[in-house]
Amino acid sequence: QVQLVESGGGLVQPGGSLRLSCAASASIFSGFGMGWYRQAPGKQRELVAHISSSGSTTYYADSVKPRFTISRDNAKNTMFLQMNNLKPEDTAVYYCNRLLSLTDWGQGTQVTVTS
Repeated sequence: QVQLVESGGGLVQPGGSLRLSCAASASIFSGFGMGWYRQAPGKQRELVAHISSSGSTTYYADSVKPRFTISRDNAKNTMFLQMNNLKPEDTAVYYCNRLLSLTDWGQGTQVTVTS
């Protein structure tokens, strides 16, 4: 079954940290660049970070540099997003998917940053 499952979101105060996980089926994950996306209420979904298939190359949107770190474990078909110094504007539902050749979206994981 082809699927993406995001987890790790939650409610955190400004300045706090969260680590998101993305568990993917091998057919989605193996050999593909992957990305973390987010969608805030009333806004379009945006790409916040992506990582090459090997994990050697990463990209970050200016809004999350240098606070977020993307990584992947190819042996476990899992990707991570370490989010530090979170800000209220980071509040969104976070999704993972391929960087190219998008597949069906998972349910996402809610991140809420508020005092």
